[in-house]
Amino acid sequence: MGRLTVEQIVSVDGYGADADGGLGFIESARGGNPNDHDQLAFLDGIDAILLGANTYRMFAEYWPAADPEVEVVAEPINRLPKFVVSNTLTDARWGDGEVEILRGDGAEAAAALKERYAAIVVWGSLALADSLFEAGLVDELRLRIVPVLIGDGRSFTPAKLGERRLELDHVVTHPSGHVGMEYRVR
Repeated sequence: MGRLTVEQIVSVDGYGADADGGLGFIESARGGNPNDHDQLAFLDGIDAILLGANTYRMFAEYWPAADPEVEVVAEPINRLPKFVVSNTLTDARWGDGEVEILRGDGAEAAAALKERYAAIVVWGSLALADSLFEAGLVDELRLRIVPVLIGDGRSFTPAKLGERRLELDHVVTHPSGHVGMEYRVR
């Protein structure tokens, strides 16, 4: 069975979205692309990308046209097979190609993907990530912490998760104040 990694960009106080559901806190703390080389190393071991519908829409608007000279992670993001969990999308374009739409329960779809791929990443996709945590399907958690406090917002984990033990695997710090942390979920 494959490894499923959930990666979230979070504020220092642990929020994955602003109180209104937006991601403005990420831009307010920008200092270049401090995690790109760490991300490249991570993506080297990834076989597929799984997204929720809202994150898919944001990614599909940006990444197919991103300049790989500026955004060094654009090439692997555009090359890797992508899947979106949605019961409402009728098609899912990615540049000139398609993203496979997985219908039904997100946790069941992710479990089936874990049978097909050795390493899958879920970015953002807070509702989908909630269901994956609740179903016990998350093997690794990557946090990209931006140096900002927002005081209120949407946690990056479901409220009813309960305690889950984590084992720290990797930490990267950046002069900008950004921190990347990787945990194995027990």
